[in-house]
Amino acid sequence: MAILFHTEDISYTFSNKKIIRSWINRVSNNHHKEVGDINYIFCSDAKILEINKQFLNHDYYTDIISFDYSDENYISGDIYVSIETVKSNALKYEVLFKDELHRVIIHGVLHFLGYKDKTKVDSENMRRFENESLQILNTLL
Repeated sequence: MAILFHTEDISYTFSNKKIIRSWINRVSNNHHKEVGDINYIFCSDAKILEINKQFLNHDYYTDIISFDYSDENYISGDIYVSIETVKSNALKYEVLFKDELHRVIIHGVLHFLGYKDKTKVDSENMRRFENESLQILNTLL
C-alpha cells in the first residue's frame, strides 16, 4: 500500500511527501477507510485535456481527473493533476499555489471516499470536507 507522486510531460518537484501521505491516511481513517495504492500524476494542461477527451469525452481543461479503483475497505486510484490549471486557479481564487494544490490533492481522495460534486448540494458537501481536511493538514505542517 503506497501513495506515490509522479510527473508526466512536465518538470515538477513535489515536496512534503511524508506529511502529505500522513495527512491522506488521517483523512481516510476519519472516513473509516484504509489507504491502498494511490498514484498522483502531475502533468500539463495538454495531458489532462488528452485524458479528459479520451476517457470522459470532455473537451475542456480541468485541474484534476481521478480514476477510482477503491473497494469496500481501501481507497485506491490514479489522480492526474494539471499543475498549470492549479496555478491559474490559485491566481483566480487569490490563494497560494500550495494551498490550491493541497485542495486538489484531497479533492481526489474525497472522490475515492465516495463524495461527489456534480450537484450544488454535493459540491457544498465536498467543499466542507475539503476545508475540514485542509485544517487537519495545517496541524501537520
